[in-house]
Amino acid sequence: MIAKLTGIIDTLDEDRMVLDVAGVGYLVFCSGQTLRRMGRPGEAASLAIETHVREDHIHLYGFAEAAERDWFRLLTTVQGVGARVALAILSALAPGELAQAIAAQDKAAVSRSQGVGPKLAARIVGELKDKAAELTVVRHVDFAAGKSAEADGLLEDAVSALVNLGFGRSDAFGAVAQAAGRADDAPSVEALVKAGLKELSA
Repeated sequence: MIAKLTGIIDTLDEDRMVLDVAGVGYLVFCSGQTLRRMGRPGEAASLAIETHVREDHIHLYGFAEAAERDWFRLLTTVQGVGARVALAILSALAPGELAQAIAAQDKAAVSRSQGVGPKLAARIVGELKDKAAELTVVRHVDFAAGKSAEADGLLEDAVSALVNLGFGRSDAFGAVAQAAGRADDAPSVEALVKAGLKELSA
């Protein structure tokens, strides 16, 4: 089972790339997010790989970061979400954005992905709400000011505070994610907790 590939980019296409590893060209399907982070043909690249083995084919799916691969695995557990649809979702939404959309039950954000209609989007956010809260990527939130580096860990601290107050983790995350989405800048943990409490009591 292939879990990682490191080599030289041979070709890049709309939804795939060929990675030359010691003279062997591997065809790897990728999301738009991953392909945008790759260099040009002839440059080095490293991908986390998810290998799908079927009776009639072996497909490799590549990701620039492990968080995106984890979301790919999680998305494909939902009925109606195959590998292609999962990549389409990850092309439209970065891992942090997807985590926030699911926590906030934002079906509209998920349905912007190619091939995802309103019913499938509702199923995705419904089925993954609790599972998504367990992923470490939920700690990354893009605040309105775009200070994602400063926001790293801030969301998790606020969620932990609400959990300590007796709220369920998925409910706490959803409330804090909604509060963070309305923030004009990266707020303090205290501000997120207060705003989260208002969301939970609404």
